[in-house]
Amino acid sequence: MLNVRVAALTVAVLAAGIAPAAAQAIIKVNDDVNVKFGVLGQLQADWLEDPTQDATQQNLFVRRVRLLFGGQVAKKVSFFVETDAPNLGRTLANGKNISPQVVIQDAYGEVKLHNALAIDLGLMYVPFSRNSIQSAATLLPIDYGAYTFTTSAATQSTVGRDTGVQAKGYLLGSHLEYRLGAFQGGRDARSHRPFRYAGRVQFELLDPEPQGFFYSGTYLGARRVAAVGAAFDRQADYAAYDADAFLDYPLGRGAVTAQLDLHWIDGDRTFTTLPKQNVVLFELGYLLRPLKLTPVLQVSRRGIDNTTVGDERRWSVGVNYWWAGHNASVKTAVGRIQPAGLKDQNEFTIQLQLFYI
Repeated sequence: MLNVRVAALTVAVLAAGIAPAAAQAIIKVNDDVNVKFGVLGQLQADWLEDPTQDATQQNLFVRRVRLLFGGQVAKKVSFFVETDAPNLGRTLANGKNISPQVVIQDAYGEVKLHNALAIDLGLMYVPFSRNSIQSAATLLPIDYGAYTFTTSAATQSTVGRDTGVQAKGYLLGSHLEYRLGAFQGGRDARSHRPFRYAGRVQFELLDPEPQGFFYSGTYLGARRVAAVGAAFDRQADYAAYDADAFLDYPLGRGAVTAQLDLHWIDGDRTFTTLPKQNVVLFELGYLLRPLKLTPVLQVSRRGIDNTTVGDERRWSVGVNYWWAGHNASVKTAVGRIQPAGLKDQNEFTIQLQLFYI
């Protein structure tokens, strides 16, 4: 059983450390040259039942600690770099992760030739599902869907990111977005394998979203967004496809946020460790604006083709407290993991987010 008193105390301690963010930190050289700085910290407490040992795994750790650097080096030429030391202090398979390796999460430059055409080069998110291109700082639930980055290991990516080049643009009054790119993908010993190609289109039925690289998981009712998208990801015989929909809409004294992502994945002969499967992610939340609270539901399912081995379902329900929007929030969730043929697991998580950019 989870220790409710310890969990309640943890929530109180996390909430006590929150303060509203100030103005953006920026060094401006002239109208065309500037550098911006930011930070993302997500501190978590997690209790996960271990049915094989009749015990509970307990962790107090830093889920993400990121330094963000971005800016413009010339007119229409910008860059973004982000570091991370994920799961700092968490107990992993090889013990306590107290000295994690600092990694480069994103490192890309962009040349914006026109609203309809920008070229991105470097390490970036591969244009696939909406959830896989969302910023970790603006998620609706505590984290991404459990199977959102299923293809990362086989394609030698890092949490959905790969090195490459992509074209990105906005048409029809910024209601239609496209992304199309070539990436390294999974390489063989001599790098003879063809490149990885991926593309995505998204149509905005209501207000166009901001023209940034990352999508938002919730606008907290600040926009009227209804978007539908589709994507592909291919390399040799490997193929993955996505269809998704996103809604963020003011309703009553609050706002509703919902998302549905559907994936069809087949590693085929190129990535034999990636079985043919389908993935479903659903998220739903309603912002109670006067209380700054959002009850949240997240449901994920993975189904392996022609077998039940590897099939799994996960669901969680929780409440977010938006102290200062995405800049300072506390999220809690109670979840259940249901792997086929194995015992279910219950999980309780608390997260304090501090975000500044």
